[in-house]
Amino acid sequence: MPKTGMEPIRRSQLIQATMAAIDEVGLADATVMRIARHAGVSAGIISHYFGGKDGLLEATMRQILSDLGEAVAQRRRQLVNGSPREHIGAIIDGNFDRSQIIGPAAKTWLAFWASSMHKAQLQRLQHVNDQRLYSNLCCQFRRLMPHEEARDAARGLAAMIDGLWLRGTLSPEGLDTERARRLAHAYLDQLLTGYETSLASTKETA
Repeated sequence: MPKTGMEPIRRSQLIQATMAAIDEVGLADATVMRIARHAGVSAGIISHYFGGKDGLLEATMRQILSDLGEAVAQRRRQLVNGSPREHIGAIIDGNFDRSQIIGPAAKTWLAFWASSMHKAQLQRLQHVNDQRLYSNLCCQFRRLMPHEEARDAARGLAAMIDGLWLRGTLSPEGLDTERARRLAHAYLDQLLTGYETSLASTKETA
């Protein structure tokens, strides 16, 4: 874990430098020296506060994940007494927020996913992120359908979101966020076919 005591401005500067270096040359060639040059600091500062490149990558991903959580939360805060469909839609839109799709962030995500298969701390971070998306989706689906069906719907939509993001990011043209959102919302509509009508009918007869 990174050490405490670093000024927030300097910490943010190093995280931005890490993403810039990964965007420029990829994770393998994003050395501590290169990151330090991007940030305008000595390599010793990175080693002291983060223990090296792995620690800095972890801190960078924690920031990106925090930005993702806030992007979703901000949209959901606007839904006073929102329906399950609206909350799930906010989760979809938050996952395609600009903070997650710009070049440096997207390439850092890809580097993180690859590294998480080999580094335990990054793997735990990835697991937490996966579980957060799944549990948030499942909670809303359970408001509309039986437990097992809600779990399957949450898994399916989570895979759809990740798949659209990954395929779009890897394509030469880059991610078309509007198209990705449209496809994810269309898939959500298919998942909810019949359930929202059933819920409305139940409320009317209650």
